[in-house]
Amino acid sequence: MAEAHDKIQDEVQEQAKESRLNGYIALFVAVVATFMAICNVKDGNVVQAMQQSQAKAIDQWAYYQSKGIKQHLAENSADMLKVQLEMNPSLKPDLRAKLETRIAAQETAAKAYEKEKAKIKVEAEQAARDYDAMNVHDDQFDLAEACLSVAVALAGITALTKKRWLFGVACTFASIGLLYGLAGFFRWNLHSDFMAKILG
Repeated sequence: MAEAHDKIQDEVQEQAKESRLNGYIALFVAVVATFMAICNVKDGNVVQAMQQSQAKAIDQWAYYQSKGIKQHLAENSADMLKVQLEMNPSLKPDLRAKLETRIAAQETAAKAYEKEKAKIKVEAEQAARDYDAMNVHDDQFDLAEACLSVAVALAGITALTKKRWLFGVACTFASIGLLYGLAGFFRWNLHSDFMAKILG
C-alpha cells in the first residue's frame, strides 16, 4: 500500500513539474512572440524609410545628371559663340556686343549648374549613407526575428518532449534575438556579417 502511495505521489510531483514547465513555456512563448511582433512592425517602418532614402538617392543622381547635361550644353553654346565671334572679326559693334552678352550668359549658366550639381551630389550621397545606416538596423531586426522564431519553435518542441535542456537552447536563441532587437530599436552598432550572409 505504501508503495502505491509513493508511486502516486511521484506521479503527482512529476505532473506538477511538467505543469510548471508548461507554464514557463507558455509565458516564454507569449513574451517572445510579443517582442517579435514589435520588432516586425519596427522592421517594416525601417524598410519603408530605406525605400524612401533609396528613391531619394536615385532621384538626386538623375537630377545631378540633368544638371550636368545642361552645364555641358551651356559650355558648348558658349564655345560655339566664341568661335563665331573669332571667325567674324568684322562684325558690327552691336552684334559683337550681343554675342559677348550671350557668351557671358552661357558661361554664367554653366557655373550655376556646376554649383547646383555640387549641392545635389551632397544630398544624393547623404541619402545613400542614410540607406546604408538603416540597412544595418534592418539586418538587426531580421536577425532578431529569425532567432526569436527559432526560440518559439524550440519552446514548442520542449513542451512536447519535456526535455529541459531544449528549453535552455530556446532561451539562448531568445537572448540573441532580444539583443539584436534591442540593437535595432536603440540603433546600436551591432552587426553580424556572418548571420546576415546566411539569412541574406
